[in-house]
Amino acid sequence: MRSSVILGAAVLAAALPALPARAADAAAGRDLARTRCAVCHGLDGLAVNPMAPNLAGENAAYVVAQLKAFRDGRRRHEQMSIIASGLSDADIANVAAWYSRIIVRVELPDLD
Repeated sequence: MRSSVILGAAVLAAALPALPARAADAAAGRDLARTRCAVCHGLDGLAVNPMAPNLAGENAAYVVAQLKAFRDGRRRHEQMSIIASGLSDADIANVAAWYSRIIVRVELPDLD
């Protein structure tokens, strides 16, 4: 019985980081990405700036953590710190929901 409770708690804890993205509005995130993110990261999440990372298919919790770190000054970047400073928690969750819902397919190279 005790191991069932521990397992259930572990499953719940693993699911918690995904909850904000599910509650977030991906359509609002798409609209915000069009005006603030797409210049470097692309609306489709494939970076158009070679110095910017691809965001397509990125884990929503990771995107949220990084944007909050830029916004709060725990992480610094000349452009991202300025862009993130104007984002609310809802904006961040929405953008994370948008980019995390983009499906990315990977094809391994044939090296033989």
